[in-house]
Amino acid sequence: MLLDIYLPDEDGLSLLRSLHTAPGAPDCIVISAARDLQMVRSAMQMGAVYYLVKPFGFHQLRDQLEAYRRWRNRASTEGVADQATVDSLYGLLRGSSSAVAARRYLSPTAQKILDVVRSAPQPVGASQIAEELGASRPTVQRYLAKLERQGMIELHLEYGATGRPHHRYRVAENS
Repeated sequence: MLLDIYLPDEDGLSLLRSLHTAPGAPDCIVISAARDLQMVRSAMQMGAVYYLVKPFGFHQLRDQLEAYRRWRNRASTEGVADQATVDSLYGLLRGSSSAVAARRYLSPTAQKILDVVRSAPQPVGASQIAEELGASRPTVQRYLAKLERQGMIELHLEYGATGRPHHRYRVAENS
């Protein structure tokens, strides 16, 4: 849910507070011209998953919504969380600005690898990409791992009859 602090009938912080005391409370991203640090801190303490200050560009909103979607998808999986999972969840929202900056400024090689993955009709492996680009497989593997950490591509494991699984990559749902 997107929420502004300055609402015509009610203070956005009051609404946020009442929303988070209700069962099944929605996640809220605050979008507001309110710049007072106490206001930002209060919104965070009341459960806002992010606070975006007006005016902002479309790409900032898109990037934060994509970060939220990645966080929501990862947080909704079943199972037990180890410390790496917890760190990853916090990093998806809190560290999104550095991840967003990294995504915008891909090296030429990373961009070429991403373009090959995007154009592939099905998940593609490092050997196929290396052959298509004329690059070494280890180099392609390093870039694929980095793109996967940045949330731009997804790793899919294909298991055969024996041996190690094949790593295949496709564009992440949010890219």
